[in-house]
Amino acid sequence: MYYGDCLAILKQWEPECVDLIYLDPPFNSNANYNILFGNKGDTAAQTQAFTDTWKWDEAAIQRVESLSKAVSHPAHNVIRGLHIVLGETGMLAYLSILPQPVV
Repeated sequence: MYYGDCLAILKQWEPECVDLIYLDPPFNSNANYNILFGNKGDTAAQTQAFTDTWKWDEAAIQRVESLSKAVSHPAHNVIRGLHIVLGETGMLAYLSILPQPVV
């Protein structure tokens, strides 16, 4: 079992070695999630597990540019249209992560 960004982990594997993948995609909840891992008195110890907030950053720019140039990708026209409608926003950053293929 692996924990982390599935795109980064799966890129390290040979394609023939995968029989099943279970993933839980981000939901753009605009929240930070913590893991509770113990107590000290009445206070629970915790650490940040992951953030489900999205912003327009360099990674988003690269994803949108890549999909905009990939005319044979099924999400090509959708991403181009959303870029026009939404602009360079956190919502487009979120939506652009969903159609990414594992290469």
